[in-house]
Amino acid sequence: MTMGVPALRTIADYQFGVGVGDVLFPNGSEELSITRTNSGRPRQIKLRHQRLATYGTDGRFRLGLAGARRLQDGFDEGYRVTVGSESEPYIREGRNVFAKFVLATDRTIRPRDEVIIEHSDGSLLGVGRAVLSGSGMETFGTGMAVKVRHGAPE
Repeated sequence: MTMGVPALRTIADYQFGVGVGDVLFPNGSEELSITRTNSGRPRQIKLRHQRLATYGTDGRFRLGLAGARRLQDGFDEGYRVTVGSESEPYIREGRNVFAKFVLATDRTIRPRDEVIIEHSDGSLLGVGRAVLSGSGMETFGTGMAVKVRHGAPE
């Protein structure tokens, strides 16, 4: 049995919060394509040839830059780590975020959660996996806060 778009939306709602599935995976005439494994499990979810997310073997989504932009546009908060200009060029290159450069976070972030990395002006810098909790990112003065998966080129 293959997993359809409604099931993917439900998983996104569970992982990121109610309503995210509808924002991330749109209805209607937009070109949503799902690449599947040989067993029928979803793997890559794309919209107009841009990767929104990858569905991992652990049952969680890994955001693509296009998916992060959709979430930024659709929600004002949630799963975000904000940094200043000091670390912007490094994150855009795909380097990791360190706690001492974190200005603000969503306090509900847990280690291993998928997060959006933003500049203090609101621009997208990248996506990655949280290493620390949201409160830990703001409190700790040292250590890695987010393992960056993809940096967003300017």
